[in-house]
Parts: sequence; C-alpha cells; structure tokens
Amino acid sequence: MIEMKNVSKKYKDKVALSNCNLQIPKGQVIGLFGANGAGKTTFMKCLMSYLAFDGEITLDGEKIDGKNISRLSFATGDHSFFPSITADDHKRFYKMQFPKFQEKRYDALMEFFELPAKKKIGAFSLGQQNQFEVVLAISQGAEYVIMDEPFAGNDVFNREDFYEVLMSVLTKDETVIISTHLIEEIADYIDRAILIRKGEIIDDLLVAEIKSSGKTLIEIVKEKYDYRADRIKKAVDQIK
Repeated sequence: MIEMKNVSKKYKDKVALSNCNLQIPKGQVIGLFGANGAGKTTFMKCLMSYLAFDGEITLDGEKIDGKNISRLSFATGDHSFFPSITADDHKRFYKMQFPKFQEKRYDALMEFFELPAKKKIGAFSLGQQNQFEVVLAISQGAEYVIMDEPFAGNDVFNREDFYEVLMSVLTKDETVIISTHLIEEIADYIDRAILIRKGEIIDDLLVAEIKSSGKTLIEIVKEKYDYRADRIKKAVDQIK
C-alpha cells in the first residue's frame, strides 16, 4: 500500500499541494481529476519521489527511494524514453534493468498500437511517443502504474480500445492511477475517483457508490467543483 501523510509542496510562494492524506492499496484503477493547475502532476511526481516535499509518502511502510522505486512506473507527457534509440533497443534495456519486465505484454501492446520496433523513438509522431511511453510503463513489471494524461495526441477509438486492453491485462495486484480530463471516457473503467482542487484533495469517491446513487461521475465532479452552466450563456450574451 502507498500511504500519503500530510503531504504538502510549494513552488516558491505558490502552494501546489496542501496537507494531502491518502491510502492507495493494490488492485485498484484510480482516476485523478482536477482542473489545470490543480496539483495533479505535482501529486504524481511526489508519489514517484521526483520532487522534495513536506510530509511522508511510504510504500508498505518504507520510504520510496532507489531500493523500491522499481515497484512504481510513470508514464509522463515529458517522456522518459531515449529518443535516439529504437523500440527494440528499449526492450533490451528494460529487460536488463527490470527483472519483472513483462515481455509478452510489451510485444502484445506494441502490436496493438502498431508501433514500429526498429524505428528511433524520436522519429515517432507525438501520439506514437505517448503510446510507447504507456507501453513501457505497463510492461515494466511495476505494482503501481502512474499515468499523467497518457492519451494526449490519440484519437477516441485508440483510447477506447486501449481502456479495454488495459482492463484485460491488469492483474489483481496491479494498481493504475490515471490523471486525465477525459472523465466521461474513463468513468466505466475506474474503481475510484480522487478529486484535487487548488492543491487539496477535496473528495475520494468509490465509483460503485456513485452509480448506486443514480448520478454520473461527471455530475458529481461538477457539483464538487461548483460548475456554473450559466457562465456559457453570459459569455455568449456578451459576445452578441
């Protein structure tokens, strides 16, 4: 289990995270939602120990560091691959670095996305690069797969098919945390929704309970974020 206790992060005078407390067990698919600048990416980078922060984050009671970081993987829009080498080169490198690397899963996902194995990653399109980043993260053999806007540059058909593939290949011990604005698209694939607003975790929701309430996830999110539908009419009226 990953546990966050009183985690806060500042960039100079700007508060990015404020007193966040959370438990993330194995075996869940979690959606991380919030507006631009809410703190989602900072939240994920703190989980990965990429940033210094106040508070404590532990994995099964131990600090996340070089000894256990391989139990987490991160698919980021900043990209963590080597652009000057091929996909096949990455595969060989990952097999050497990660003893639990899942070669069968990697090969299947490469075929699914129709990614060229012998082409340098720097020559991939942006959509292909994002797909490859996800392939590496899911195939690393990590117990916690963290994905920050993983589907940027991908069309809706690729995204929907990928959700189905992802749900099919995950084991009961794997946890996936997905940060995305595509709330309605992934609502049927997640177990839990964590809502961040201005650096604070404002709610932690079980999707099964949302469905039993008769509301949709997007309706709940709009309520939590005080969404004002009237601002559209106001803007249109001002333009006219």
